Amino acid sequence: MNFKAPLVGRVNRWVVGLRDVPLIGKLVRKGITVASYTGRKSGRTFSTPVGYQRKGGIVEIRVMMPDAKTWWRNFSGEGGPLTLELDGVQRTGHATSHRDDKGRVTVRVRM
Repeated sequence: MNFKAPLVGRVNRWVVGLRDVPLIGKLVRKGITVASYTGRKSGRTFSTPVGYQRKGGIVEIRVMMPDAKTWWRNFSGEGGPLTLELDGVQRTGHATSHRDDKGRVTVRVRM
């Protein structure tokens, strides 16, 4: 039985909820957003909270523990569309994932 999935779901809901808390929500939204995408194989839509940094028209998402996650693999190769909530608005860009020589993964979204 997989107990990890329910725990991850609860933690993700808690993190997303912090974005709406008075006083601290504005600070949380500066570094955490919700990424939504359609799975390449399943065709299903998924949403997950991610930490991010904006640099002009590029949003960078550093994937923590990438070998334990699969969502970023949807953006390998030529990449694909990814929607992020930024400044209270849903914005869709083109995302590509990159793994460096140390195994770290970054998803770059060109808005």
